[in-house]
Amino acid sequence: MGVRKTGDERAGARAAVLGRAVALDRGALERLYLKYNDRRFIRSDPVEFVRRYDNSRDRELVALIASSLAFGNVKPIRASVARALEILGPAPADRVTASSPPDLELSFRHFRHRWITGKDMASLLAGVRGALKEYGSLGELFRAKLDRSDPDVAPAAGRFARTLFEMGGGYRPCLLPSPESGSACKRLNLFLRWMVRSDAVDPGGWSEVPPSMLIVPLDTHMHRISTKLGLTKRHTADFRAAREVTAAFREISPDDPVKYDFALTRLGILRGETEEDRAEFYC
Repeated sequence: MGVRKTGDERAGARAAVLGRAVALDRGALERLYLKYNDRRFIRSDPVEFVRRYDNSRDRELVALIASSLAFGNVKPIRASVARALEILGPAPADRVTASSPPDLELSFRHFRHRWITGKDMASLLAGVRGALKEYGSLGELFRAKLDRSDPDVAPAAGRFARTLFEMGGGYRPCLLPSPESGSACKRLNLFLRWMVRSDAVDPGGWSEVPPSMLIVPLDTHMHRISTKLGLTKRHTADFRAAREVTAAFREISPDDPVKYDFALTRLGILRGETEEDRAEFYC
């Protein structure tokens, strides 16, 4: 497909969304993937910070920090992630491992990102400290919680989040919510996308976790696009909606259902959601 439609055809396609009578055009998605899934566009995404680190333990930790703070506008997100990494220095995993929880709280006493306080961040990092000491890496912690017989990563993600919460002594749950809460867990799923997938955008590294088990990081951009495409009828971007959207993408990309996430969200974030781009998805 991919042929530009008339106004009447586009109107009919949008009306069809309401009845879930829309199919995804894989060719159009592949064209968007080739266009937007490029390192040139990562400055609009906190994955840029993750790409700066070669050490796997540093990369995991930076990914967790960057994804956990990825709410709000792009500029404040970048500023907050940069500030957190400035506090931790050039070897963040070593710094966290060597610091006691009180030391971390002292270091982050002036930190704030919207309603997330320095104490919240220090507690999360204390949880990471405990995980690094017990498991060696965040990847090993996640693998210890993963059951490949599960339908997706949600159960393991819940166990992973709960372990960090308990090891850290508690923080605002919204900093790293669990799927058990019903939240879409956009930021946790974003972290997992970065760690599991490997391409021009996602750095990867967790080769033992199948990309087929990932769940779409459902933010407002993806929820709006998914609603237009008829992939979910849910008005709230919750965990059930995230699973519905993932199931739709799994039909055309069973081994990698979140493949198109970065490219699709660029449409909204980069204000590139043109009439032609939108029309391409309707069959």
